[in-house]
Amino acid sequence: MKQEFDLLIRNASIVDGTGALRYPGDIGIRGDRIARIGDLSAAGGDREIDLGGRIAAPGFIDAHTHDDRLMLSSPDMAPKVSQGITTVVAGNCGISLAPMPRPIPQPVTPPLNLLDEEGGWFSFPTFASYVARLRETPPATNCALLVGHTTLRVATVDDLGRPATQEQIGRMRALVSEAMEAGAVGVSTGLFYEPSVAAPTEEVIDVCRPLKQSGGIYCTHMRDEADRVVDSLEETFRIGREVGVPVVISHLKVVGPANKGRSQEALDLIEKNMAHQPICIDCYPYTAGSTILSADRAASSSRVIVSWSKPLPQYAGQNLDAIAASMGVDQDEAIRRLSPAGGIYFRLDEGDVQTILKHDQVMIGSDGLPHDASPHPRLWGSFPRVLGHYGRLLGLFPLETAIYKMTGLTAKNFGLKDRGVLREGAYADLTLFNADTVDSAATYEDPIAPAHGIETVIVNGVAVWQGGRSPGARPGRVLAREVQPAGA
Repeated sequence: MKQEFDLLIRNASIVDGTGALRYPGDIGIRGDRIARIGDLSAAGGDREIDLGGRIAAPGFIDAHTHDDRLMLSSPDMAPKVSQGITTVVAGNCGISLAPMPRPIPQPVTPPLNLLDEEGGWFSFPTFASYVARLRETPPATNCALLVGHTTLRVATVDDLGRPATQEQIGRMRALVSEAMEAGAVGVSTGLFYEPSVAAPTEEVIDVCRPLKQSGGIYCTHMRDEADRVVDSLEETFRIGREVGVPVVISHLKVVGPANKGRSQEALDLIEKNMAHQPICIDCYPYTAGSTILSADRAASSSRVIVSWSKPLPQYAGQNLDAIAASMGVDQDEAIRRLSPAGGIYFRLDEGDVQTILKHDQVMIGSDGLPHDASPHPRLWGSFPRVLGHYGRLLGLFPLETAIYKMTGLTAKNFGLKDRGVLREGAYADLTLFNADTVDSAATYEDPIAPAHGIETVIVNGVAVWQGGRSPGARPGRVLAREVQPAGA
C-alpha cells in the first residue's frame, strides 16, 4: 500500500471546531498540515491511529495562561498537553516575563512573583530576546504572547503607587512597539493588582496606542470584578474604543456573596456593547480563583487554600483556617507569617459560573499558575472539566459547542490563522480523546494529575502526549496574530 501520509488517523468521529455536528471520517497529515479529510480507507500512513469512532478535535487553545516561564523551565508542558491543549496564550493579567530592561527589584514585586519568586527568569531586556529564546528552545505547545502592563510599569516606573509620568508612558509605549514588532499579539493589564491600581485609564490608553497600527488586541484582568464590575466593564470598553482595538475580558466573573446572580447583568452589558465594538470573553470552569495571598481577598472568601508560601512552604495545600488554628493566631496574622504566598479563594457562585460558561461567545482559559507548590486544579483540569463535568454530566452544552469554545472561537478572536479547526490545509494540531470518559482528574486535594480520556495530542503534526506521557517532542511555535491592521 502506498504510504501517502506521515500520519493517518482512521475511523474518527470528527468535531471540526466550527460548532458543526460531528461526522465520521479519516484524517491524513503530511508534515505540519492536514492534507486530506474523508474516506481514506484506500490510503496508508507511515504511522496510523485507529480511533474506533472516538473523537478527533482541533487541539485546544488555552485563552488565558501564565505559562511564560513554564515554556522555558518545563518545555514538555505536561500540565497543558495532558489535557489536550496545543496552543497557550501567555502574558495575561499584566504579567509577562519580558521585557525587563533593568534588574528586577528584589524582592520580586507581586504579582510578578507568580512567574518567578527569585527573579532570575526576568532576564530578557527586550521582548525580541524572549521570543528568540522560545524559538531556539521551543516548548511542546504553540504560544501567542501578550506583553504585560504591570511588567512594563515595574520596568519603568519608580513609584508604583503613582500614575506614570509622560516620560514613563513614552518608555512603556516604546516597549509595546518593540514587543509587537517582535511577535507579541497584544497588551494585557492587571488593573486589579497593586502595582497597577494607581494607573488611570488614560495611562493604559496611551501605553496601548501602538496596538492599533500593529493590529493587536487588549486583554484585561479588570480593575474590579466585585461590587464595581459594571464600572470596570465600562472602563474596558472605553479603552478598546479609544485605542481602536478588540478587547478580551479575562476570566469574567462576579465576586462575592453580595454579587451572586449578577453574571447575567454583566453579560447583558457586554452584549449591548458588542454591537458597537469587538469584545471577547474568557472564563475558567471553577468557583474558586487563585492569586497572591492577601487579607482582603481572604476576608471575602468562604474558604482559602494556601497554594505556596516562601517562608513556610510546609503549609502549601492546606486550608488557611486550619493553618491559623495550628499557629494559634487569627487569619490575618497567619497570612502575614505565610507571605509572600499564594491563595486559592472560594468566592464565586456555581450558578454564575454556569451562566458565563454557557454564553455562546465565551472562550475557555485555564488561568493556572504552574509554579505554585499546590496549584489550583484548573492548571491541569480546566479543559477536560468543561467537556466532562459541564458538558457530558451536567448537559450545559453539546460536545460540538464545548469544542468550539476552546478551539475555533479562540483562534478567531486571537487571529491565529489555520488553527482551531480541522480542515484540509489547516495546521495539524489535534486532540484525540474518548468523549465517554474525558474529565478532569485534578482536585483541590490532589491538583497535579493528568486528565481522564485524553489519548493523543498532536502539535504541528508531531505527537506531544501519547499513552499517558510526553514522548519528548518540542514542535511548538510562536504564533502571530494574522489580521488586517486597523486603518491599513
